[in-house]
Amino acid sequence: MFDLPRLATACLRRLPAETAHRAALRALAAGLVPAAGAETDPVLRVRLWNRDFPNPVGLAAGFDKDAEAVAGCLRLGFGFVEIGSVTPRPQPGNPRPRLFRLTQDRAIVNRMGFNSRGLDFAAARLARRDRAAGIIGANLGKNKESADAAADYVAGASRLAPLADYLVINVSSPNTPGLRALQGREPLAHLVAAVIAARAAAVPAVPPPLLLKIAPDLTEEDKRDIAAVALDSGIDGLIVSNTTIARPASLKSRHAREAGGLSGRPLFAPSTAVLADMYRLTGGRLPLVGVGGIASGADAYAKIRAGASLVQLYSALVYEGPGLVRRIQRDLAARLRADGFATLADAVGADHRAE
Repeated sequence: MFDLPRLATACLRRLPAETAHRAALRALAAGLVPAAGAETDPVLRVRLWNRDFPNPVGLAAGFDKDAEAVAGCLRLGFGFVEIGSVTPRPQPGNPRPRLFRLTQDRAIVNRMGFNSRGLDFAAARLARRDRAAGIIGANLGKNKESADAAADYVAGASRLAPLADYLVINVSSPNTPGLRALQGREPLAHLVAAVIAARAAAVPAVPPPLLLKIAPDLTEEDKRDIAAVALDSGIDGLIVSNTTIARPASLKSRHAREAGGLSGRPLFAPSTAVLADMYRLTGGRLPLVGVGGIASGADAYAKIRAGASLVQLYSALVYEGPGLVRRIQRDLAARLRADGFATLADAVGADHRAE
């Protein structure tokens, strides 16, 4: 049977990585990519933060940085889409080339550097969207040259809190100098408090949930500090994890030693280990979003059993195409039912209960 999405994916992979990314984004924005079609299995529905997610599989930040194609992305079957990272002021990011396929490893290296059209552009796009079409989160970043990081995140929260279904503080990208230092206990506590205050001022009645996206390259002390700040601050969840600066010896592709963050298959095991650690350290009291290396229903299920209430992917789409979203959902639903779970929520953290 002729499979147009797979053919299109194969053609895109013949283009330079960033050119292919822009082409895919424009096709989605123009409505040229067919909708996924079939309804999601009811076992996959998730009620979280007073929001109804039709399924737990989301599109991670980094693909649609400026909210150019959110409707098209939702039509692929995602349960939610996260835009960004959005910086207060427009910035071009790092010089090209800055995005590399590691085809043999089913991985990606990027050093984009928070390329962003800025808050004004993203806010205008979000203001025009149909909020009934699906859940959209906004991932907040800081400008590279900003001396006051907290002020940048406050600006992002103030502007986008009225327009997004949830917000994310991204302090874990490896491509902005000094950013990951904000994960330390004292700077993180200060930053989170400032953003929570800004969110409340922007939307006093029912402010959107606020999440924190963390790195996989953390010491045990780092993880304990982040868990403590997260629980003490009243933040609504953690996204685990961003890309890694590590380079496993198993990598085979010629771009393996390019500088930047590594995502895709090699990130699955380390990111899932950090996810499980954060579930234990927070006592399962804080919703977690599992990200890193998901390319199958088995991968998504492993994240959920490790403690994730939702999952996100991006890199695997480069190799598997948009049909992957529905394939993961079908396989995940079958695994949940096979193990006797009536709802996805029943499976969250199941591996910890078996210990």
